Amino acid sequence: MTLVSFWFIVLVVFWTGFLVLEGFDFGVGMLHGLVGRDDQGRRNALGAIGPLWDGNEVWLIVAAAGMFAAFPGWYATMFSGFYLVFVLLLVALIARGVSFEFRERRESPRWRRTWAAATTGGSLLAPLLIGVALGNLLHGVPIGTDQEYAGSLADLLNPYSLFTGATVVLLCLLHGASFLALKTAGEVRRRSVRAGRRIAPLAAAAVLGFAVWTQVMAGDGLAPLLVEAVAVAAALAAVWLIGRGRDGRAFAATSVAMAAVVVSIFVSLYPRVMVSTLGPSADLTVSNTASSPYALKVMTVAAAALFPVVLAYQAWTYYTFRRRIV
Repeated sequence: MTLVSFWFIVLVVFWTGFLVLEGFDFGVGMLHGLVGRDDQGRRNALGAIGPLWDGNEVWLIVAAAGMFAAFPGWYATMFSGFYLVFVLLLVALIARGVSFEFRERRESPRWRRTWAAATTGGSLLAPLLIGVALGNLLHGVPIGTDQEYAGSLADLLNPYSLFTGATVVLLCLLHGASFLALKTAGEVRRRSVRAGRRIAPLAAAAVLGFAVWTQVMAGDGLAPLLVEAVAVAAALAAVWLIGRGRDGRAFAATSVAMAAVVVSIFVSLYPRVMVSTLGPSADLTVSNTASSPYALKVMTVAAAALFPVVLAYQAWTYYTFRRRIV
């Protein structure tokens, strides 16, 4: 395996880790007003992710930084072409993060309703935009042979990418419901289970539609088909497990479904990193966007030293805050 291929796999791990870990945070943010009918209920729902969400967002920073360092050509084209999408994503993430900190600053009901709306809106918009961005990598956007984006915002809002965004949102909702069922007790847990039962069939149908659409549009080889099959199987398993008292298994199923959906996009892409609608000759690949071999070697050494520290910190955090919130 070359260092170029190795770093493509590393970036897939980063993006997958972000959406698996931050995905349930997004889901809880979208659901907290539904499962928490009073102020204490909403506080309990958000308390389930309180010690975790900011650490989970580190994966997004690492994924973006890894793209910049390992594949600067990919980073430049994607972040310039998807500029408005990423600006809106930052606004959503900032509004959501600020809402967690400011919500308890005053006792005013209007104040708390305002920040609750920011939590819900930011938690909905962020996964939708991320799904749209990832969907466009595989669907294709206008990219010239000079690796410059030649389209507009309208080119990003194609049916496949919007459907990918909707699929990610539904998976986040189901992921968040299963996490709340695992981490809370009492009325909040019961409402989370009921919400999960209603969302699960919609999420499974979306994953199935995503898998079929992806296979028809870009299916080439056995590997993408196997990953998509895992995504569908995990989503169907979540439908069966949610609400049957098997909270841990239901959360594991939604985690696998989310991971498989993300991985299926990158597996279908490789060795490309962005598809050009202007012709295969303009596709961005791991080879024509990668950094120099020396830069990749330095990055590999740094990642080998620092990545275990990140994993150890997150493992410690999850272990420390493992108990249910009553």
